[in-house]
Amino acid sequence: MSQENNIIYAEQNEKMKAAYLKAQDTFNYFWREIYWEAKRMVPAHDLSLVKIPFQQMDEANAEPTVEHMWISEIAFDGENITGVLMNSPNLLTNVAEGDTVTRKVSEISDWMLAIDRKTYGGYTIQVLRSDMTEEARKQHDEAWGLDFGDPNNILVAYKQEENEENLIEHPMSKVMEKPARDYFEANLDAVTAIDENGVTRLHTETIAGNKIAVEILLELGADKTAKTNTGKTALDFATALNWKHLIPVLK
Repeated sequence: MSQENNIIYAEQNEKMKAAYLKAQDTFNYFWREIYWEAKRMVPAHDLSLVKIPFQQMDEANAEPTVEHMWISEIAFDGENITGVLMNSPNLLTNVAEGDTVTRKVSEISDWMLAIDRKTYGGYTIQVLRSDMTEEARKQHDEAWGLDFGDPNNILVAYKQEENEENLIEHPMSKVMEKPARDYFEANLDAVTAIDENGVTRLHTETIAGNKIAVEILLELGADKTAKTNTGKTALDFATALNWKHLIPVLK
C-alpha cells in the first residue's frame, strides 16, 4: 500500500472510530424512539437497527477477525442491548444469521432508524457517504430506498429541525400526558410495582427519557431510590444515558 493510501486509510479509520463513539453517545435517542414505536397502533418505522462488531480469533493471525453487522428486534434494559443478527457473516464462522446477541452500549458501532424513509443515526454509513461523489450518494440512497440526507448533518430525533424541543422530550410523550396520568392514578400498583429484575416503571420511563411520565410517577409516590438487581437507581440510568433533563428531577 502506498504512503498516500496509508494516509487515506488512517483518516477513514479515525472517522469510523469517531462515528462509533457518536453512535454510543446518542443511543439514548434510538431507544426513546423504539420505546414509543412499541406503543403506536400503526408502526411508523421503516427500519430500526443497531450495528455491533463481532470477532473471532484465528490461529493463523495474532489479531482477531472483526466484522461489523446489523441486528434487529432490539430490546434494551438500560445496560444491555439484545437483538437478532440480520445477515450471514462474510468472514466469521462463530455466529450465524438469526442468532440472538447481547452487547453493552459502549460496544456498539452504530444505530440507525428510518421514519417516512428518512434516516436518523447511521454514523458509519455517513462516513462512507461523505467520501462519495454526489452521484454516488444518490445511487447509494436509491439502493437502500432511503433518504440519508446531508452526511455532515446527522439527525437523531424525529423532525428535530422543525421542532428543536423534540431533542428534549419525544412528541408522543406530550400527547400521552393525560392518558398516562389517568392510567397511573387508576393503577397505583403499577407506580410501585417491581419486576423480577428489580425494575420499576420509574426505571423504564427514565431509560426512555420521558420526563413527563417520570414527574407523574414521582408525584404518585414512585421511589426514586429503588434499585434494580444490578444496583441501578433511576438517576443512575439518567446519568449513564445522558438524559440531562431528567437528572435534576431525580436528584
